[in-house]
Amino acid sequence: MGIQVFVIILGLILCYLAVVIFSPFLSVKAEVINRNPKDKMIPKCRQSINITVDNTQISGWLYLPEDIRESVSCVILSNGFCGTKDAVLEDYALRFVDVGVAAITYDYRYFGESGGEPRQLFNGIKQMEDLRAVIEYARTQENIDADKIVLWSTSAAGRYGIILAAEDEKIAGVISQCPSLDHSKDDKLILKREGIGYFFKIFVHAQRDKGRSRLGLSAHFIPAVGKPGSFALLNAPEAFEGYQSLTSESEYFINKICGRSMLMMQGPDVTKLAQNVKCPVLILVCEKDTTVSSDSYKKVAEILGEKATVIKYPVGHFDMYSGAVFNNAVESQIDFLKRVFLLQT
Repeated sequence: MGIQVFVIILGLILCYLAVVIFSPFLSVKAEVINRNPKDKMIPKCRQSINITVDNTQISGWLYLPEDIRESVSCVILSNGFCGTKDAVLEDYALRFVDVGVAAITYDYRYFGESGGEPRQLFNGIKQMEDLRAVIEYARTQENIDADKIVLWSTSAAGRYGIILAAEDEKIAGVISQCPSLDHSKDDKLILKREGIGYFFKIFVHAQRDKGRSRLGLSAHFIPAVGKPGSFALLNAPEAFEGYQSLTSESEYFINKICGRSMLMMQGPDVTKLAQNVKCPVLILVCEKDTTVSSDSYKKVAEILGEKATVIKYPVGHFDMYSGAVFNNAVESQIDFLKRVFLLQT
């Protein structure tokens, strides 16, 4: 009797996996994000760079102030969920260059102009490996002061700078913008809005992609962002319009993510490492955020104590990237950079 039950259960599992892996009905179309990539003038201060990580090319842009006579400080900018270097980051980089600070933007592996297969694979551990490689690249440049590097990251990547600063005491400072720092609070926000069924759907689609990868089949993708009520990784009320605005002129943003990403470990818990950070940290919080919990920063800020400066804005997640809020936030970031680099002299 026990063997019969085992065979039945095994058969049901195999049937489930066969349906999940092979059924065409599980394919999901992403919402169309209207974009209009334009031939933009390349800033004179920008040059293309390539960095090798595990035999894969990372594509980046290096911005240098004019008339450099000695090595300068540098900000390394890491984009958020599915972000590419040609979406938004240059706006920040040019503002930093204006005050005499170099900047580097880059595409993570599997995204944008960087190499790596499968495409659109979101892997926080590998993204932090990419950031480490960019840091090492910056430290080898004669125009950049290796002791004056600040890590800037936003949204889903908001924890990267803090994690790497915890392991690398040479990092001069960290800027974390509308960050996801406490996944328990962020997940509760989603659970309250979407219900447990949302997480079950994510799990099934992740299994489908993982199963297909084991059989050498094509990748299965999930929409990265969608309108409220649609099936997408991000479907908060402000998400779709926010991404549409941020990526309106991007050539490389793609609205999909490799399903197996959701079954991967995404890196260490930042709350467990924040106590090891030695440098000052600037955290910019959106109080009306619906994508990340507006309380997501609190535990890390408490652990950082006096090293943390928290600035709150009464806006939504995507309001931070444009208009008056962008200008105010960038000015605060520039003030932070001046303070950090003054401390380094």
